[in-house]
Amino acid sequence: MALSCSTDTLAVPQLFGGKILSFEANLVEKYNATAYSQLYYGHSTVTAKNLDFCNVTVTYTHPGQNDTINVETWLPIDNYNGRLHAVGGGGWIAGRYSPSYTAMSGAVSEGYATSTTDAGLYEQADMKPDSWALTSEGNPNLYLLNNFGSVSLEDQAIITKALISSFYGQAPRYSYWSGCSQGGRQGMMLAQRYPEAYDGIHACAPAIFWTQLLSTTFWPQLMMIVMDYYPLPCELNAIVMAAVDACDELDGIVDGIISNDEACTFDPLSVVGTSFTCSDTGSNMTISTEAAKLAKMTWAGPRSEAGKFMWYGPNVGSQLTGSTSTLTNDIGLAMTSCSSDGKCVGVPVGLGEVWIKYWVEANPDWSYENMTRAEFEHYVHASIQRFDSLIATNDADLTDYYKRGGKILGYHGMNDQIIPVKSTEHYYNMVKEFIPAADQFYRMFEVPGLLHCSGGPGGQPSNTFDALRAWVENGTVPESLPHSYTDDDGKEQNRLLCPYPKKSKIIHGARAVNGTYQSDDFVCI
Repeated sequence: MALSCSTDTLAVPQLFGGKILSFEANLVEKYNATAYSQLYYGHSTVTAKNLDFCNVTVTYTHPGQNDTINVETWLPIDNYNGRLHAVGGGGWIAGRYSPSYTAMSGAVSEGYATSTTDAGLYEQADMKPDSWALTSEGNPNLYLLNNFGSVSLEDQAIITKALISSFYGQAPRYSYWSGCSQGGRQGMMLAQRYPEAYDGIHACAPAIFWTQLLSTTFWPQLMMIVMDYYPLPCELNAIVMAAVDACDELDGIVDGIISNDEACTFDPLSVVGTSFTCSDTGSNMTISTEAAKLAKMTWAGPRSEAGKFMWYGPNVGSQLTGSTSTLTNDIGLAMTSCSSDGKCVGVPVGLGEVWIKYWVEANPDWSYENMTRAEFEHYVHASIQRFDSLIATNDADLTDYYKRGGKILGYHGMNDQIIPVKSTEHYYNMVKEFIPAADQFYRMFEVPGLLHCSGGPGGQPSNTFDALRAWVENGTVPESLPHSYTDDDGKEQNRLLCPYPKKSKIIHGARAVNGTYQSDDFVCI
């Protein structure tokens, strides 16, 4: 029977606690797009050519909450594989923006029905929450934060599955979620709070500890304020290079990547006074004590004035600065912007200071310029105390998801400069303590050299989603994953990715052929 892309033949989805406001179906014909692997997480780059699909948008509200939420679903006409591949958002956006559509283009080209939600958040051209964060001065928009944090995710699953059942005449055989960063956090929320929503969850570099993460990303900027020192980017880059030089070979291979982070004891203060040529100015400089302290404190993570641990920092050798663009693989927590005369100012990444402004302080006029360490400690505590239950995904009790047979698989870059990989390790250890058999349903693969979600010298995995699908559908346990990438010299390199806490080790006696190793030269230990 021919599929009909029409609201006349599609059943209006039913949503408990929600009211459908509008329901549109439009046939998209001869659709062409390229889904690059950088945003089609866990997949290779794919190209959609001359595809036909039914684009259904459901607009609804939660009566009494003054919200308007849109769920957009793409239903392939000719090549449907019987599966749902829902996608997440990034940063302050739940979905329905360019990266979501890139991932959806990849999914629909491979035969998946796919969907995304905007969680009822207003349009954000600059990807910041200024337009929706407050209902009025002093009053955070808790309804929208709740939608963003959790509620819209279950709604999306219910609406999308109802549309699939109506359009194809049967429910999807398997349902998957995929996302990175915010999308990873969304995936973990689904596993913790809505375990029946998806059979498999592909959660990469997840912002699990949202309230700790966002409030503490400001730590390096605070240290610049306290020291009254704002380094040129080249000075921090010189320290990063020194760290890589010191710790690269600890894994047995010199490849410009720190893989054995546990053995890396590099201290930035050890290179104070070292000369380097600054790419920003073309002049010779020496590494200052202040820049070394900043790098050391950034990588160590925030500490209270009394020296107590507050949260994790990026791994030693991770990128500290960047281009001040919105690209997540080219920013750092210690970014500065410098004028032609060499004077620099701090540039926050748009996470910590925004979170404090709109939620902790709830004051659009609040400014971070004169923040003290005591205030910083207060903001971190208040962030956790007030908002953990709304948006954090640090509940280690995944019993319901485990019992229903769900699987979680993702990757996290060891050079992630925004969401410390140690925070994901910490969460996995929490789950393992709560459920000793955690590795039977939850595996996280660490990727040496990978930045936040994509980018960096270690390459981005392109097989993790298929590994999740094989685990869910065939019971194929992902004990390790071969990983190929192109290095800075244009050579294809091969490594072996291992599920945490295992580490990839080169087999004794393995030799590179023409500068290239093979994945079977490594073993997970």
